[in-house]
Order: sequence, then C-alpha cells, then structure tokens
Amino acid sequence: MALIIDLKPFEKILIGTAVIANDKSRTRLHISGEAAILREKDILKYEEADTLCKKVYFMIQTMYLARNPKMYHKGYFDLVKSVQAAAPSTAFFFLNINENIIAGRYYKALKEATSLIDHEKELIESAGLQRSLTTAS
Repeated sequence: MALIIDLKPFEKILIGTAVIANDKSRTRLHISGEAAILREKDILKYEEADTLCKKVYFMIQTMYLARNPKMYHKGYFDLVKSVQAAAPSTAFFFLNINENIIAGRYYKALKEATSLIDHEKELIESAGLQRSLTTAS
C-alpha cells in the first residue's frame, strides 16, 4: 500500500537522502517502498536544537535518516541520562521513545519526542513563572 502525501506549494519533503521541493501548485505523491520520509515541518536543523529535548529529537531524527542508526544509540542514551538528571519528570516520555528506538521504530520515536519537547517547554515556562513570582515578592 502506497503512502499518499499532499504537498503544499513550495513545501519540501525528505525521502531517503533526497530533498524534493514542490513547485507553485499542490502536488499529491504516492510513495511505495522502504525509505525514511520527513516533511519539512518535521525536520529540525542542527542549529535549532537549542535545548536538551530538542537535541534528543535531533538525535532520533539522525537515527531515522541514517543507514546505520545503531551507531548513534550510545550518544542518544547518554543524552537521555542528562535530560533525566535535569528533569526527572521526562522518564515517562522516555519509556515510549526508548521502546521504539530499541525496536527500530525511529519514526514513531520521533513522533513521541515531539511530546517530550512540549513537556520541556512547559517546564521552562513554569520555571520562568516561578522565577518572576519570587522576584516580584
């Protein structure tokens, strides 16, 4: 069964190691076979990975796109230890992410990592609110 992807005008998609850029009209692609596929909106650039959880997402993205993803496992699990030391509340998220990584389901792990980033954002915003409340007193 083919994967069907609708591309908006000028939207890009990564299929394997190829970047496909759409023209000025909508396009529908029917993709069969095995290849890593990422829409432009799901791609995190290295310089955008400016928090620990975004670095986790970037590492999973790298594994997903790599020919030999297991070569990144050690670096990933070292990063996980750092994140969990800084924010123990992330352990729940890593249960699902790690299970997917170990099973080789990198795309699913990547999707789970978006929830991790959302959680991190909430923690950062909460810490900022706490800081502003304590300085206002």
